[in-house]
Order: sequence, then structure tokens, then C-alpha cells
Amino acid sequence: MKLILKEDINNLGEIGAVVNVARGYARNFLLPRNLAVEANERNIKALAHERRNIEEKIKKLRQTASGLATKLSSVTITLKAKAGEEGKLFGSITSKDISEALSGAGFSIDKRKIHLDNPIKRIGEHVVKVKIHSDVSADLKVEVTAE
Repeated sequence: MKLILKEDINNLGEIGAVVNVARGYARNFLLPRNLAVEANERNIKALAHERRNIEEKIKKLRQTASGLATKLSSVTITLKAKAGEEGKLFGSITSKDISEALSGAGFSIDKRKIHLDNPIKRIGEHVVKVKIHSDVSADLKVEVTAE
């Protein structure tokens, strides 16, 4: 089924892209959430007309994301956790913990946008990648201390 995307969707496409997806995915996920519209002649003509607005929206999103990336790069999040004598944590620090600490610092970042190769299991300073937009990412410093 051919659809026109109204929002950026990971692994599918960006705003305004015409994509071919399975009927069930379109009917049960994309259309009810208003993330896409059916790609018929009327909607394709409307898309051509709306292309300028979509490009402006993309530009504003990238500017906002780059501004947020510079703010995040300058922030250091400090998390406390129970640790043994050798600096090894009893448990681990996950992307959910980092997301909650960021929300406490005034940033609204979803845990799925925080990319950890492995959960943090040692005391010290760690650099975590935060993907804010499809083109914009930031390096966040996370300092883990013992309780």
C-alpha cells in the first residue's frame, strides 16, 4: 500500500516521502496515529503544494535539534549507584536511568534516543550518544559515582 508520510519514521522515511508498506502496518499503525495518508492523486497533488511547508518544518526541526545538541554536549549528568570496592556497580545504569536524570535537569529526551552499546557497569565518566534527529546527535557526559 502506498502512503505519504506526515512525520519522520525510523527505518521507513522522512516527512513527505512516498513509501510502500504492508496493508496491516498502514491500517493498524500509521493511519490511526495520523503519521501518514494514502497516496492517491488528490493527496499527491496536495503534497506537491505543501512541499514548501514541509521543507520549512524540516528546517525548523533540524535547527531545534542542533540547538538541543549543543546544550546536551555541555551538560554532565551525575548518577549515584551502589558499588563495590573495585568500582564495579551492583546492577547497571541503563538508558532509562539516563533519561530520567535528563528530565530532572530539564531535558525531555526519550530513552529510545539514548544509545548505549552496553549498560554502564563501572564508576567513572562515560560518554553516551544521544540521537536527537535523523541527522543530529550529541555526546552526553554521564558521571557515575558511588553512593
